[in-house]
Amino acid sequence: MAAKANIALLDFAGLGLALAMGCIVALFNTTFLWLLLIFLALSVLVTKYGYVKKRELGLYEHERSWENVLANGLIPTLCAVLSPTIGWGPYVGALAAITADKFASELGVLGGEPTYLLTFKKVKAGKNGSITPFGTLMSLDGGLAVGIAAAFLLPGLDLWKVVAIGLVGFCGSMADSIVGVLEERGIGNKATTNAICSLFGAVAGFAFL
Repeated sequence: MAAKANIALLDFAGLGLALAMGCIVALFNTTFLWLLLIFLALSVLVTKYGYVKKRELGLYEHERSWENVLANGLIPTLCAVLSPTIGWGPYVGALAAITADKFASELGVLGGEPTYLLTFKKVKAGKNGSITPFGTLMSLDGGLAVGIAAAFLLPGLDLWKVVAIGLVGFCGSMADSIVGVLEERGIGNKATTNAICSLFGAVAGFAFL
């Protein structure tokens, strides 16, 4: 049972879609593919981290479907396709946002009772539209992780660009939490919330990176 719970993978359809998106990204920019692989590796690590406590809370997801892949990967893939025209900013911004959100959601549940953004009251861990101080800090770390990786892979990135990428990711994660309030009230679902997070990152990346 424990060995099975340690596996954090996609189901068959999710894996197929992820591979297709990866191939499309690689066709337009191999550096983007490396950044995507770094995102996937970080996602697995933070998903596995603290899985025993997450399982006790009923929040551990060890297998994700194609809907999750599409919601997180569609905007970055489109940004990669359009990158000859719009540059690298939207792709990196979208990736930073979904990475920051992944850090916030997977690590934030380990940081105590979250605060619901609509009422500012303490709620049960995992409630949509809620945040913890630890999760908020981790979201910034997730965005910065993409920024640091980009600094090694993209030419000419200075420290300020790394910080800017981190902040874009952080703001995208916060946008996800705010939209999560609507999701909690029956407007949209997890897929639309994740898609808005990546779209916010792409738009911010186009504007500021």
